Amino acid sequence: MNIKQQAYNRLVDHGLRPSVQRLTIMEFLLKNRTHPTVEDVYQGVVKSVPTLSRTTVYNTLRMFADMHIAQMITVDDHRVCYDGDLHPHVHFFCRECEQVYDLMDEEAPDLPHSINIAGHYVDEVQLYYKGICKNCASKGELKTLKINN
Repeated sequence: MNIKQQAYNRLVDHGLRPSVQRLTIMEFLLKNRTHPTVEDVYQGVVKSVPTLSRTTVYNTLRMFADMHIAQMITVDDHRVCYDGDLHPHVHFFCRECEQVYDLMDEEAPDLPHSINIAGHYVDEVQLYYKGICKNCASKGELKTLKINN
């Protein structure tokens, strides 16, 4: 199945009307596995939909996250990015280059349905590590690396 069809199906399967804006944003998430920010998505789609505003992109991505159509990854107080891959997987944030990577070989928590833990209602689990990626580590001159031996 191609990306356009996957995007269409994901929206329709979750009860959303597949507007041009929603389809374009979902297609971008499915094509670009780079964990884009709102600004990244906006810059990536505005050429194909010039009438699209940053506010629309922001609101659409938030809605996708709220409806579990995409994952919202809150790295810190200043950085939120999005992931179109809904399969359970671990993320890694590099403090040096500020990229988010998928760690598919790491065991990710899978929550097939809501659970109760110590009286708390849990309906979503995210796991991500923070540190220095292998690319930055190989360059030497690191600003933020703290290694405990």
